[in-house]
Amino acid sequence: MNTPDLWDQETPVLTPPEIVKHAPLAERMRARTLAEFSGQKHLVGEGRILRRMIETDSLASLILWGPPGCGKTTLAHIIATETKSHFIFFSAILSGIKEIREIFREAERYLARGIRTVLFIDEIHRFNKSQQDAFLPYIEKGVVTIVGATTENPSFEVIAPLLSRCRVLTLQQLEPDAVSSLLVQALTDRERGLGNRQLSASDDAMAFLAAQASGDARTALNTLEIAAGLVTEQGMITLEVAQEAMQKKSLLYDKDGEEHYNVISAFIKSLRGSAPDAALYWLARMLEAGEDPIFILRRMIIMASEDIGNADPRALQIAVAALQAFQVIGMPEGRIILGQAVTYLATAPKSNASYIGIDAALAEVRKSGALPVPLHIRNAPTKLMKEQGYGKGYQYAHDFEDGYAGQECLPEQLTGCAFYEPKGHGYEKNIIERLEWLKQRNGKKS
Repeated sequence: MNTPDLWDQETPVLTPPEIVKHAPLAERMRARTLAEFSGQKHLVGEGRILRRMIETDSLASLILWGPPGCGKTTLAHIIATETKSHFIFFSAILSGIKEIREIFREAERYLARGIRTVLFIDEIHRFNKSQQDAFLPYIEKGVVTIVGATTENPSFEVIAPLLSRCRVLTLQQLEPDAVSSLLVQALTDRERGLGNRQLSASDDAMAFLAAQASGDARTALNTLEIAAGLVTEQGMITLEVAQEAMQKKSLLYDKDGEEHYNVISAFIKSLRGSAPDAALYWLARMLEAGEDPIFILRRMIIMASEDIGNADPRALQIAVAALQAFQVIGMPEGRIILGQAVTYLATAPKSNASYIGIDAALAEVRKSGALPVPLHIRNAPTKLMKEQGYGKGYQYAHDFEDGYAGQECLPEQLTGCAFYEPKGHGYEKNIIERLEWLKQRNGKKS
C-alpha cells in the first residue's frame, strides 16, 4: 500500500499554538500580535529595530538575550505570524544533531513552496560548538531564519561564526507596570483569561504579584492563576491570597550564569563604596537565592585586603574570623556572623595602596627581570660565600636605636623606588607618620 506523501498535501503556515482550556494561563495569554505585546519598547516601539524588520519584511537571524519571562518566545511567535512564516519550536535541551538535520530538510521543503521558516531555538546557549556549527550553512543559504533565545550572555555562550550571522537584541526585565497590565488583562479576558469567572483583585494584591514576579511575566500570570484557584467564583483576590499563591519569590539568580556575577559584583562594590545597607541587601539576595556562604566569605577576605588593606588591618582579621566562625556555626545562625562582618567591612576606612603596591612591584619584576640580590643582604651559610662577600656589611636592625638601621634593601638599579604609597585613610595615617619618621632618621644618618 502506498503511503501518501504529506508534502503533497496543502500544509498551512503554522501559527502560535491553538489555545486550549487546559493550557497554563501564561500560555493562553501569550500575545499574538505586536499590538498585544507588552514591554520591550526599545525593540518593538514605533520606528524601533524589530518592529521595522517585521513591517518591512526584512527579517534577519536574531538572538534574543534577556531574563526569564521577558517575552523572547512570544516575540518569536509574533515574528513568524506577522511575516507569514512557517514556525518551528526547537529546544536545545531535548534535541540533537539528528533532529537539526530533519528540521532543515523540512525547512527546505517549505522554501521550495515559497514559504520561509522561522526556527526558534530555545536556550541556544546549551548547544555545544559542533551543534551550533551545524546551523551556519543553512543560515548562509537562507533556508531558515534563526531566532535564538538565551538567558546567558551570548558573547560567552554562542560561537563567533554564529554570532556574526545574527543580530543580538537585548531584552530587559519587564517593569512592574507592564506586568500589572498583563495581570489586569488576564483577569478580565473572557476568551483566553479568567474573565468568565468574574473575579476581582485588590490593588495591593495586584501590586504584590507584579513586584514579586521580578519582571517575569510567566511567573506573574501563573501565580495569578493559582490565586484564582484559591477563591470562589466572583470572589476577591486579596493580598493574603496573593501571598499564599506566591509562597516565596523565586529570585532571579543563576549560580552558574551571568546574574550570579552581577549580584556578587554589586555586593563587592557596595562594600568598597562604604554602603552598608546596600551590602546587606545584596548579601540577603545571595543567601535567599541559595548562594554558598563560603563563596561570599572568600570574596570578603579578598576585599578586606584589596580595598581596605592597612587603612584598617583588623578588617582582614575579621573577614578570616568570620569564615572560621561560619564553618563552626553554619546556617541559619551563620547569617548573623555574615551580617556583622559585612557591616564592619562596609564601614571601615578604605585604601587599595597595598593592592597597588604589589601590582607595581610585579610590573617592575616583569620589566627588569631577576636583578641580582645586593651582596650585603644575601645569606652566607658557607665559608666560600662569606669569602665572596655574601652578607658583608649587613646591618642588623636590632643593633640600632629604635630597631632601625636604614640600610637599602632593593637591587642597586631600583634604589629609591617606592611601590607602597599609603593614602592616609584610617590607620594608614599612622603608617605615613612612621614612614616620614624613617626618612628623617635616614637623613640624620647620612
